[in-house]
Amino acid sequence: MTDIRVAVAGAGGRMGRTLIQAVHDTQGLCVGAATELAGSGLIGVDAGEVAGIGPVGAPIRPDLDEVLADFDVLIDFTSPKATMHHLQLCRDAGCRMVIGTTGLTPDQRETLSEASLDIALVVAPNMSIGVNLSLKLLELTAQVMGEDADIEIIEAHHRHKVDAPSGTALRMGEVIANTLGRNLEEVAVYGREGHTGARDSQTIGFATVRAGDVVGEHSVWFATEGERIEITHKASSRMTFARGAARAALWISERERGLFDMQDVLGLRERASG
Repeated sequence: MTDIRVAVAGAGGRMGRTLIQAVHDTQGLCVGAATELAGSGLIGVDAGEVAGIGPVGAPIRPDLDEVLADFDVLIDFTSPKATMHHLQLCRDAGCRMVIGTTGLTPDQRETLSEASLDIALVVAPNMSIGVNLSLKLLELTAQVMGEDADIEIIEAHHRHKVDAPSGTALRMGEVIANTLGRNLEEVAVYGREGHTGARDSQTIGFATVRAGDVVGEHSVWFATEGERIEITHKASSRMTFARGAARAALWISERERGLFDMQDVLGLRERASG
């Protein structure tokens, strides 16, 4: 069986290098192409050399349109603007995508939905297997005690992260709100300051920490009078996300079109409905 050829966007960054290593280490996948911003000193350098794993035969290029014939699946953890550019190229070329980009707007998400009519996409703000198991636990906890509990989501990331709250924290809030029949846009509270008054029991609170080199930590509280349940996930390495993305690339290679997330990749929806 021929290995699935994977392209990695943003190959020169910390996440990009980790993704290259994860793809290289995953049976059934190989690094077919890699991109980095035009003007980068890494243009022309073998992606494997940049990742520290030795040559893989994929020199880094400044734009995806130069390597569309060299890959089957693109893994993209870049920026919303770059991801939308890559989406159009992949849609035209019939290439699949695994998207971990955060900070996407509602309009951009709608564009992803439209593109999924033509190509297969896995879109998830967090590719970690542990985080996606946590989402199932959050759904169950919300079903059992969500109506009686005050719900707070606390997340922490490194100083370089540019969006807040994290995409993972927002996804956690969405899962809880959907389970409880609430609209997250209407019940979310992002930070508190001054005289806020008593807490509205219907709200879902978010608190954000940005410090040092924290890879990613998320904790959700379901607090009632007398007890509190905390569901917490802590990532200590970017490889956690990269391995999940590689697994998603292998999974999506067998789909022609459609919009999926890591719950689909891990078969969690099938287990829940079975």
